[in-house]
Amino acid sequence: MAHEKEPEQQKQLGPESKPLGKSIPFWASRGELGPWEQKEGLLARIAELEPILKAAEMRALADPAQSGVAAAYANEAHSELNEAKKALAHKSHPTMRRAAHLGVALSHVDAALNLLVWMAPSDDIKAFLPQMAALAEEHFDSSDPRRIRVTQLAHDLQQPGAREINPSERAFLAETVSLARRLLRRETLRVRSFVRIVALVTVGLFLAAVGVALATLKWEDTVPLCFTPENATMYKVVCPTNSIDVPGAGAPTITQIMSATRPADYLVVEIVGAVAAAIASAAALRRIRGTALPYNVPVVLALLKLPTGALTAPLGLLLMRGGFVPGLSALDSTAQIIAWAIVFGYSQQLFTKLVDDRGQALVDAVRGPASPPAASSPEARP
Repeated sequence: MAHEKEPEQQKQLGPESKPLGKSIPFWASRGELGPWEQKEGLLARIAELEPILKAAEMRALADPAQSGVAAAYANEAHSELNEAKKALAHKSHPTMRRAAHLGVALSHVDAALNLLVWMAPSDDIKAFLPQMAALAEEHFDSSDPRRIRVTQLAHDLQQPGAREINPSERAFLAETVSLARRLLRRETLRVRSFVRIVALVTVGLFLAAVGVALATLKWEDTVPLCFTPENATMYKVVCPTNSIDVPGAGAPTITQIMSATRPADYLVVEIVGAVAAAIASAAALRRIRGTALPYNVPVVLALLKLPTGALTAPLGLLLMRGGFVPGLSALDSTAQIIAWAIVFGYSQQLFTKLVDDRGQALVDAVRGPASPPAASSPEARP
């Protein structure tokens, strides 16, 4: 049976469409692995809406006063569902837009739903009112007049013996629900934009960390990460991977400090800092909630911590070497330097926590049944 339906579905999608596995390049189709369930869910939703739309069209056409208008709305709604199918059955996946086809298809599905509100009989609209009220509550502030009016209409029109919905109320419900769905898409696009920004910053920090490591492998004595502690008899030069005793009673010279440096000093410190940051990102997972969005917000936030920790570790040691932290300007051994590199690598959490909070706030803004109440926002106000 499944094989018999494929030609019919292929015909609906257009003559130029091809099966997904044969038309999408390998490097592009890899992007389908994440949102595949959501794509199939949208296809199932479209298959569900098509008979609903046909049934509503037949009931609306039975009314002579609405037959012409209902036919026009129904044709456009069917066209929107077909466009949604084409978006989901695309031949070339936009590699830099991992879930863009889902957003495009969802926009067309929303348009079909809005047209259904315009054409459906009054009894069908009354059945949709609880869902409309819930959507308005999710995306409008409690004091927004549109939310108040939708709630009031849902209460009044569902009473026993309630009157029919007049054209102005139908128009208000259709436009308000359409705006609520557009606000939902905007919130989702903000999450996508946030993920891209964090990913770009992560790449930039990673390149900076690699650049520092490569530069110090070649010029290891330019900015040494060495300390010069003094004991009872002599000075020492302590670096992350080497230490030497300085003969005589005088402080070490620049030449003696440079002779103690090793090309791997910065590299070791950055690796230690990145490992500490990885532990911090694992510990931060306890505060992260899962999301149904096709954008991996927790993953990009965790990856951001790694190059940040790789950079904060040597920067913190340089601050200590410059005497920025009183009493900690002369570490006694390489083990102490590595220990402080771990501390500074983990301390990147002080900076990235703000980004974590912002990412979680954006995910929470894409509201659902388990999300917090809607907050006041400029888009949701008149």
